[in-house]
Amino acid sequence: MIPFAQLDKTLHEKGRLGIMTLLSSRNSWAFQDLKSELDLSDGNLITHLRTLEKNGYVKATKHPVRRETSYALTKEGKKSFKSYLDILEQIIQATRK
Repeated sequence: MIPFAQLDKTLHEKGRLGIMTLLSSRNSWAFQDLKSELDLSDGNLITHLRTLEKNGYVKATKHPVRRETSYALTKEGKKSFKSYLDILEQIIQATRK
């Protein structure tokens, strides 16, 4: 049986999935770099980041001297993203049988 119900609905949105994918690729990303890479507006990006922060998947670090905020995955975020990818892999394998 395909485990669709196990997909994390917080992560299964295009913008948040993009953010999580980028954040999993290196230690942290500056807000402007995320915005540029994902081609999202300021408002759209901050809304997704706040949702991820609220769920404990992402943490923000403000750098007042550089006037920027960077974002990184939390331990819970890494765990949840790995679980999400594992479920996607199960779905992919089920469709290839």
